[in-house]
Amino acid sequence: MKKILLLSDTHSHIDDTIMKYVRQADEVWHAGDIGDLSVTDAIKKEKSLKAVYGNIDNAEARLEFPLNNRFFCEGVDVWITHIGGYPGKYNQAIREEINTNPPKLFICGHSHILKVMPDNKLNLIHMNPGAAGVHGFHQIRTMLRFEINRDNIQNLEVIEIGKRA
Repeated sequence: MKKILLLSDTHSHIDDTIMKYVRQADEVWHAGDIGDLSVTDAIKKEKSLKAVYGNIDNAEARLEFPLNNRFFCEGVDVWITHIGGYPGKYNQAIREEINTNPPKLFICGHSHILKVMPDNKLNLIHMNPGAAGVHGFHQIRTMLRFEINRDNIQNLEVIEIGKRA
């Protein structure tokens, strides 16, 4: 079993509250718009990190992290990308691939809108953790925490970090 902390859209912001949750996880997954790589460097000092770059990320971030990160965690096929859309409205760049070879767990960021929903057509779970950073239109900073036990995604929690400003 693995305890996962999922965050996105930090936009160069990391603080003690985020790091407290990092320390409680087995792995941290970042769905892009990292900003300054000091964010991911701080996370990597504490825990294993899987991440993708987002639209605001510079060339250095794009060299370190992929646009799409697809991997297995326990028995779950996971796909993380930054601009992915959501069930029924997937980004055109990934639409064909997700329809022909859907993962069990599809994760994206970008919208700053916390969203967890099933895609019953593709038999997957879509997650967007909202935004953990302080830049953007979101009012409340959010992350997700869950466990993967063999091929089960369980004990999903929404973590509200606090107000954006």
